[in-house]
Amino acid sequence: MLSAIRRQQVPFYRRYDISTRPVRVNERIRVREVRLIDEDGTQLGVVQTRDALEIAREKGLDIVEVQPNAVPPVCRLMDYGRFRYEESRKERESRKKSKGAVLKEVRIYPKIGDHDLHTKARQAQRFLEDGDKVKVAVLFRGREMLHQEIGRELLKQVVAQLQPVSTIDQDARMEGRTMSVLLSPKKEFVKVDGVSPADTEKARQARDEASAPREEAQVQS
Repeated sequence: MLSAIRRQQVPFYRRYDISTRPVRVNERIRVREVRLIDEDGTQLGVVQTRDALEIAREKGLDIVEVQPNAVPPVCRLMDYGRFRYEESRKERESRKKSKGAVLKEVRIYPKIGDHDLHTKARQAQRFLEDGDKVKVAVLFRGREMLHQEIGRELLKQVVAQLQPVSTIDQDARMEGRTMSVLLSPKKEFVKVDGVSPADTEKARQARDEASAPREEAQVQS
C-alpha cells in the first residue's frame, strides 16, 4: 500500500505542528479522506481515512489531525503519547525559566552572636539553593550607626560562608540605617525539581564549606 502512494517532500509542514486546541486522533477523525504526512515530514498525498489508520497501525503510530480547516484535513503520523509527554516536559521547563528569581532578605543586627549569625547564613543558603537572590542586611539602631565597621565585618563573614554557592551582585553599601550586600546563586548549586544539589559530590563539598563557620567568624576583635 505504501508503494502505491506518491511521496513528495513538503518542507512547509514542520514536525508536530499542533496547536493548543483539542486534537482529534485515530478513530476520532470522522472525515472520509485526509492529506497524510508521515513521521519524517514527507507528504503521502490524499488517502482514505481508513487507509491512513491502517498505515499507522502497520508502523505502530497514530494519525493526528494537525490542520482541521484544510480541505481535506491534514493529518500526521506520529507517536501521540510521546508527543504529549515531550510537550508537557517543554511546558514545565518553560514555566521554570519564566518564573525568574525572587529576592529574599535576611536581616541581622550588629550585636548578633556567632551561632545566630551561622543560622542566618544557613537560611540564606537555602534561599540560594532554591534559585532566589538574597539580600543580606545589617540593621543599625541608635548609636550603632557610629560603628558601621561592625556591620561590614558581619557581612564579610556571611559572604565568606556563602562563597561556595553564591556570587556577589552588589558589594556592601549603606541605605539609610541599613548596610546590605546582594548575592545570586551559582547555577550548579540550585535545586532541580526539588532535588538538593547535595546529591552531587561537588555540591556536598561546597555545603560542608558553607556550613562550617570560618575562622574569622570565630574571632571577635
